[in-house]
Amino acid sequence: MIYHCRVASLVALLIVALSVAGCSSARPSVVPAVAARTPDNMQPTSNTPNDQYVIGAGDSLSVFVYRNPDLSEPGVSVRPDGRISVPLIEDITASGKTPSQLAREIEGRLKKYVQDPNVTVIVRSFVGPSDRQIKVIGEATEPAAIPYRDHMTLLDVMIATKGLTKYAAGNRAEIIRRDPDGKQTTINVKLDNLIKDGDISQNMEMQPGDTLIIPQSWF
Repeated sequence: MIYHCRVASLVALLIVALSVAGCSSARPSVVPAVAARTPDNMQPTSNTPNDQYVIGAGDSLSVFVYRNPDLSEPGVSVRPDGRISVPLIEDITASGKTPSQLAREIEGRLKKYVQDPNVTVIVRSFVGPSDRQIKVIGEATEPAAIPYRDHMTLLDVMIATKGLTKYAAGNRAEIIRRDPDGKQTTINVKLDNLIKDGDISQNMEMQPGDTLIIPQSWF
């Protein structure tokens, strides 16, 4: 019951935000993404890599080497090739690794120069690898590739992309999902019912790599 109330509140918030945006001549520059809440008794089913953040190209990292400020790097971006460069290490692959995995690998490389290096990697801003993004295409107000968050829902995605355009056929939207074996599944979702009518039965949980397609309405 608490979960339903919270989600219903999020739906109401989205409806009000979209209504205000439609009436204003100045388009809002930022709309905060609201994280969906899950029931308190819902826990992750397994300790898989999906439970940990995986670094991707475009992420911004800080690499801190304890007691060695000259070897630390407060701001380094992951290049399109998935690599970074830090002092004494010209190239190291960051993409596809968790921050802890990258820290341990940097420690291994630094052992040639530093005795018992202690490295911490912090993700300052994130995009994530492509296969862990939620892609939204079609008649969203701001189509985008969104970094996946744990327990992200369809409503979270619509808030992040600022809702539907006036040309959207929201009730004909589809989620394209691939399982680990590469099998593709198409899931029909009714975005108009979710956003306009508050039908929380449509607020399904997303998965990393999902693509939400919002078609244009027929005239």
